[in-house]
Amino acid sequence: MTERLIRMPTLHRVVKHNGIAYIGGIVAEDESLDMEGQTRQVLKKLDAYLREGGSERANLLSVTIFITDMNVKPQMDGVWKDWFAPEELPARATIGVADLGGTTLIELIATAHY
Repeated sequence: MTERLIRMPTLHRVVKHNGIAYIGGIVAEDESLDMEGQTRQVLKKLDAYLREGGSERANLLSVTIFITDMNVKPQMDGVWKDWFAPEELPARATIGVADLGGTTLIELIATAHY
């Protein structure tokens, strides 16, 4: 059975199916923040979405991160490394993109088991 959680006007942020939670399109609420601040907000929202889906950070399988400036990737990486225990790191890809809309610097999608 497919379960859709965290409803938005045109999509669902979390969809659960066969023991997997698919989490999409997480961006920071405060676009005035720098990369570190936006990364912290995105990861905090990811934690909340995981809980809503009946999962937790240690159950993340993969994360894809989109950032608008690869020059500030080290700041994102620093927050990322502080957020995870080394043994809990999921598979990850970071992709540079031209635009995420407005002044959004980072967006992520994730997959976790529950």
